[in-house]
Amino acid sequence: MAFENLSEKLQKALRKLTGKGKISENDINQASREIRLALLEADVNFKVVKKFIKTIKAEALGKEVQESLNPGQQIIKIVNDELTKMMGSDTASIIEAKHIPTIIMMVGLQGTGKTTTVGKLANYLIKNKKARPLLIAGDIYRPAAIDQLKTIGASLDVPVYSENNTDVVAIVKNGLMQADRNHNDYVIIDTAGRLEIDDQLMDELKNIVDVAHPENIILVADAMTGQVAATVAEGFNSKLKLTGLILTKLDGDTRGGAALSIREVTGLPILFTGQGEKLTELDTFHPDRMASRILGMGDMLSLIEKAQQDFDAKEAEKVAQKMRENTFDFNDFVDQMDQMQKMGPLDQIIKMIPGMANNPALKNFKVPDKQIAHTKAIVYSMTPAEREDPDLLNPSRRRRIAGGCGLSVVEVNRMIKQFKQAKDMMQKVTSGNFKGLSNLPGMDTPMAKMAMKSMSKNFKKNKQKRLKNIKRFHS
Repeated sequence: MAFENLSEKLQKALRKLTGKGKISENDINQASREIRLALLEADVNFKVVKKFIKTIKAEALGKEVQESLNPGQQIIKIVNDELTKMMGSDTASIIEAKHIPTIIMMVGLQGTGKTTTVGKLANYLIKNKKARPLLIAGDIYRPAAIDQLKTIGASLDVPVYSENNTDVVAIVKNGLMQADRNHNDYVIIDTAGRLEIDDQLMDELKNIVDVAHPENIILVADAMTGQVAATVAEGFNSKLKLTGLILTKLDGDTRGGAALSIREVTGLPILFTGQGEKLTELDTFHPDRMASRILGMGDMLSLIEKAQQDFDAKEAEKVAQKMRENTFDFNDFVDQMDQMQKMGPLDQIIKMIPGMANNPALKNFKVPDKQIAHTKAIVYSMTPAEREDPDLLNPSRRRRIAGGCGLSVVEVNRMIKQFKQAKDMMQKVTSGNFKGLSNLPGMDTPMAKMAMKSMSKNFKKNKQKRLKNIKRFHS
């Protein structure tokens, strides 16, 4: 997963500074050397690293830090702020046209996942903006590119305009006319890529720009290529004046350098990141949240947003009420598993929780579909009374359940134990008792403690709002 090695090394360097009452210049120099090495190994641009380290050292040696009660935490904040600035500070978004349609032209080299990303972006616009997009198949060179886009369009119930024609400019022109007739509010143009930037490719793309006048020209760049992605972005930008970037394959064996360097090198904002092949796997890029994840402080805001998108609000409130009343049972447990699966792989969800990102116990953590199926089989082998009252599960009942689902008693016992642990943890979070989570592995790190303190503060701050929502729900 992207940033794992970088995250581990940065946290290790910063950990040495925390807990110290006083930090010397030598301490800061040593930590700076380790941070510099971690960034260079992650394939971050050398000039970007040099500027980053210079800023951190100047800030860390400042009077306010040196005289503070907890200089280690102050330095963590400095590194967090500078990482955020390096990646763009503010969350960027697609430029909207004054009148529909908003035209988005997607460009990039071959093999970056451009056509799949067109589908992901269309899905994002439908979900988040209730859009009615039209896709234009402008890649007439790659075998099966048009068929791939049509398949994606059919799966999303989105129209795809294509022609059996080698004149790409004519295809785009006619596609835009169809969008006007059908009142599509977004048009996404899939263009051809090459193995490398050449004059023929750029001339074709310029001709499309002259016809389409897109508000957005977005480069789809492969995060696995590291600094090369920044070079490619500069090449496209010099000819086309890009408006933003989408980084793909952030779930691959990438060192993270592209995400950290590309904004600083090109000045272009990263709009989205793509992970995996599913059309739902496109995330808005938030520089502050990414910096927080790199430093092991989790990403609770993104986790909450995912939950809001994929969880049924009434069901979620019902579960929260059950947790407060201690009536959460196995029926609810299975329902929650189904909801969690909608949010994405459980190992990635868990790593958004503060302290869990680089927890050694979770380094190779995976929850295979087979294990989830086994858990459901155990629950379905229980009687209705046993599902509603886990305390009924004595040894003889557990043996009967094991026989019913074809698993061992050991596996049944393990699942029941996991259920009780999950229930206990959820109860603490629902009640705002974040201190109760401090015994979990990885929660004793300074970054995790800072994040948990912030969560606890926000929980108390929004208590009245939650109580109003509960009353509204029950009425």
